[in-house]
Amino acid sequence: MGDRRRLRRFRLPDSSTGSSADSSTGSPSDSLVAPLSGRASRLLERTPSAPGFWRSPVRGVRFTAVLGLVLLGGITLLFVTGLLSYAAYNPDLNPVNDKTPDKGLLGFYLFDWPTDPHWLYRLTQGLHVTVGIVLVPVLLAKLWSVVPKLFALPPVRSLGHALERLSLLLLVGGALFEFVTGLLNIQLEYLFPGSFYPLHFYGAWVFFAAFLAHAGLRAPQAVRVLRSGALSGNVPGDALASPAPDAPTLSRRGALAMVGAGSLVLLITSAGRSFDGPLRRLALLTPHGAAEPGQGPGGFQINKTAAAVGITSADTGEGWWLTVSGPAGDLRFTREQLLAMDQYSAALPSACVEGWSTSDQRWRGVRLRDLAELAGYPRDPPGVLVESLQRSGAFRRAALRDNQVRDPRSLLALRVNGEDLSPDHGYPARIIVPAAPGVLNTKWVSRLTFGEL
Repeated sequence: MGDRRRLRRFRLPDSSTGSSADSSTGSPSDSLVAPLSGRASRLLERTPSAPGFWRSPVRGVRFTAVLGLVLLGGITLLFVTGLLSYAAYNPDLNPVNDKTPDKGLLGFYLFDWPTDPHWLYRLTQGLHVTVGIVLVPVLLAKLWSVVPKLFALPPVRSLGHALERLSLLLLVGGALFEFVTGLLNIQLEYLFPGSFYPLHFYGAWVFFAAFLAHAGLRAPQAVRVLRSGALSGNVPGDALASPAPDAPTLSRRGALAMVGAGSLVLLITSAGRSFDGPLRRLALLTPHGAAEPGQGPGGFQINKTAAAVGITSADTGEGWWLTVSGPAGDLRFTREQLLAMDQYSAALPSACVEGWSTSDQRWRGVRLRDLAELAGYPRDPPGVLVESLQRSGAFRRAALRDNQVRDPRSLLALRVNGEDLSPDHGYPARIIVPAAPGVLNTKWVSRLTFGEL
């Protein structure tokens, strides 16, 4: 009898009467615990499967509903901007750009990424990375709020229940996988060379499919819960609320405020990489591959240095030339010959997949469409395959589409902000294209091949 009395305090109250539920209405854990006695029951009371194990008064369906609705909007934005990033990389254009092979039906949405507005990729990828970082406290709080359900017994009650738990496994596992791999790629630059893109792409589809299923089932319920009353109260039959909570040290509103404060701190320490000024110096959580390159015309952010990819002064000295290939054959130009051609200017930013970007810089050089004309395409220039001198690292070769070549702001840049390119900015020549991801703005260019790719 003593053991049974101790177990009663862990039973959920019956939603209709407020009394302890009997064996026909109790929780699954109660039905499993009730027949036990003695030492076994005392041990079970101290496990996460016992309803009374979880004592926080903050847990409850209203607290979880608020976090869930925030994630509903935030993760949808992450998914859309992530797919846009793949369209910007244009993986269907050419195998050299395709880091995610065999997409099949998953590539149905791909389209020709535009060159207007010229800051488009800077906006979409800045949002993708910044929102992903800001949502980390919300995601962790949401997982914390529902963790008792992970240990509920019996683990499977029916086929439907088994399918629901499988969807939750995909949801939680997918969320952790996408956030962890994304954050590691931001922090450690090319942590997954040759594999991050397919891992993140396929993982996103698996996660978002589970997310949509979960949102379809739970979002209406979350809205009803939030409309039903104050945040501080419990909903009758609340399966997340502790039946024997500890004395409160923090209200649910206070807990949500802490989550919001954590997200605000992450916003301040990450969003600045998309802006100039003091915010940029505070952006400690979105590194960029190298230290700031200093002051002056070349004093704006870079992703990879010449030394990091094996570029030496011998590669870019007097012996360097640019090869331009097309119907006219292979043409070779020295830097001096390129400087003697008609020069054009374009004010364009540089934006990277890791989330950082620069403000508009003043680039000057030869238009790509003029080089296409020399290669044998006087009208309607086609796409171009760009090859770099770099000896290591991703995107040593990259393809640009015809609409990118035709844009008059697309340049083989030789100078920036009134001075010659520095070695780390791509001397002796580099590509700069409006709205293109930074890795497609190839540095240390050695060859341009116009035509069918």
